Amino acid sequence: MFKVSVYVTPKAGILDPQGATVERALPALGFSGAIDIRVGRFITLLVEGDDESAVRADVDAMCRRLLANPIIEDYSFDLASVDGIGDDGNGIGGEAEAGE
Repeated sequence: MFKVSVYVTPKAGILDPQGATVERALPALGFSGAIDIRVGRFITLLVEGDDESAVRADVDAMCRRLLANPIIEDYSFDLASVDGIGDDGNGIGGEAEAGE
């Protein structure tokens, strides 16, 4: 089984109104120096399988067909092999991570 982290962001040159809003708001909150802000999505999922290359191909197809719009968005993903996933899916035997 693999834990997958998918990152989806607007392609360069595509209007990003959320990123522009954040970029304008940060100086008003006292944070300066942040530029070229792009707001996207972070998606996590568990994918069953033992063959990393097959899981990688499946996740790439998921991204192209549903999780991202390849016309206006870029995506990347990371895979991590996981063992001993607890009933709650966090791999810690039922204890939640801090902040959850």
